[in-house]
Amino acid sequence: MLAPEPFFEPRGTPFSEYHRIKTLGELGHHVDLITYPVGRDVELPNLRIFRSLRPPLVTKVRIGPSPTKLVLDGLMLLTILRRVVAERYDAIHSHEEMGLVGVWLARWLGIPHLYDMHSSLPQQLSNFKYSQSGLLRKVFTWAEGQMVHKSQVVITICQELQDTVTEMGAGGRSLLIENVMGGDVDEPPTRTPAEVRAAWGIDLAAPLALYTGTFEAYQGVDLLIDAAAIIATRRPDARVLVVGGEPAQVDEARNRARARGAAEVMTFTGQQPAREIPGFVQAADLLVSPRVRGTNTPLKIYSYLRSGRPIVATNLLTHTQVLTPAIASLVAPEAEPFAAAVLALINAPKERERMADAARAVAHEKYSRESYVRRTAQAYARLAPGNSQSVNPQTQSVDHQSVDHKMARP
Repeated sequence: MLAPEPFFEPRGTPFSEYHRIKTLGELGHHVDLITYPVGRDVELPNLRIFRSLRPPLVTKVRIGPSPTKLVLDGLMLLTILRRVVAERYDAIHSHEEMGLVGVWLARWLGIPHLYDMHSSLPQQLSNFKYSQSGLLRKVFTWAEGQMVHKSQVVITICQELQDTVTEMGAGGRSLLIENVMGGDVDEPPTRTPAEVRAAWGIDLAAPLALYTGTFEAYQGVDLLIDAAAIIATRRPDARVLVVGGEPAQVDEARNRARARGAAEVMTFTGQQPAREIPGFVQAADLLVSPRVRGTNTPLKIYSYLRSGRPIVATNLLTHTQVLTPAIASLVAPEAEPFAAAVLALINAPKERERMADAARAVAHEKYSRESYVRRTAQAYARLAPGNSQSVNPQTQSVDHQSVDHKMARP
């Protein structure tokens, strides 16, 4: 498995990789993961981690395209070559831009390739405002076409990506597997909800809205700060707890909150261990997702659905391919309607309970872990020797009597 990310760090794609590996181990597969020299080791069944060399001065890898990632990807190639010389593999499973290496490597070795598609590479240029270069966009588009069309199986993590692959003419080889575990990890939190509130000086009676995630521009933290400034004028007893962000990003956000008049109601914790996030969620009265760009469903939405807490989110495709008005409050990506939606739920405890119950029912029906495991097994059944069955894009299923778990170290 080729993963060009810091593994493990508590953010989107590494969470997805963590749960994919965990499930493959449970299904009896053995995984050799080749990844960056940044991140903490985790222990999962049937997993070995091989890290590339660390360049001088590189201790962090920011989200999105960057020159640092190009250097790290090059160093990953050396580790990949060492592993394929030392070990005979049955399949290659690639994430993100390593899908391009994966398809070429699999062809060279004469084994199948699975591309785990977490996002559209050309769209990343827009989401992260990395470059306006038309040439670079064409290169990213070409690379994505290579990865999709030359893989035996493509896993997509949201409906929009599934539609993209279908429009590319590869819907028959793709399988939609939502990241239903979201940001969940196996370790229980160390603090109770009351202890979380006490740790950050939030009164037990204060209405509390929670944001968890990164501070990249597309996440909408600036929008949340502007909404909090409105909340401060109408419900000064309310609080907005913001979990995540690099130290420099948190400092910038605090400064913006002070300038906007939101500082009295906002608390910024910085990054917290993944195991502690459920404690923060249970300490809150409602959960917010203020994304302003992008189309992929945030991983946290699936765990939010199971949380027993209502959700306020922007009315954009990134949310609406999973959320509906029956299970979440969906509003325009603007400060005033976002603040109004938060205040409306603060003032309506019965509506909060109804919405949370409806969300939990949808999570149980459509986004269960059992479905995730079953579809992962289906994807790997299609990699087995001699299996050329394709997925029915209408049913998202594959006909097979049993899954062959003898494949070693994908």
